Order: sequence, then C-alpha cells, then structure tokens
Amino acid sequence: MDVRFPSIASAAAAAAASAGTGTTGAAAPQAGRAGFAGVLQDALQTVSTLQEDSATLQRQFQLGVGQVSLEQTMVAMQSSQIAFQAALTVRNRLVAAYTDIMNMPV
Repeated sequence: MDVRFPSIASAAAAAAASAGTGTTGAAAPQAGRAGFAGVLQDALQTVSTLQEDSATLQRQFQLGVGQVSLEQTMVAMQSSQIAFQAALTVRNRLVAAYTDIMNMPV
C-alpha cells in the first residue's frame, strides 16, 4: 500500500516556484488549486486501484486459481480497507475544516 502525500515543504516550494514564474494573479490560484486537486486525485486513484486489486484477488481465490494464496488475498483486502479508511478520515477533516471556515464571523 502506498498512500503518501508530499510534504508541506515541497508543496510550498512548488507553489512558490509557480508564483515566481511571472504568472498573473488570476492564473496563480488555479496553479495552486491544480496542485492540491492533483494530489487528492492521485491519492483517491491509489485507493481505487487497491480496491480493484483486492477484488480481483478475491475473485481469483474463489475460483481456485493456483497462484493466489489466502494470505496474499487477505493482505490485499486489509491494505485496501486501511487506505479507504485513511481517505475517509481525510474527507471528514476537510468537511469539518470547511464547516469551521463557513461558520466564521466576517
């Protein structure tokens, strides 16, 4: 399982580099948004891939394919479950942060 997010320092350096390229003020927020959106999309794609691999191994094990062991299937299932739980936790924290921001007095 490989659900890793880039460090805050590297994300800040990438944002500073894109801001320093002489882009206009209107294009800079989109570049930052694409970076965050890209990281989030990659993480969700990884979770989806783990779940698909787990389902494939389950089907192969149930059909009696000789190369698939019970241990391999169980590890894949647990990896996909942990990745999904991590993605769900990130989503819940993002929703909570959004709610907190929306409830701030202006």
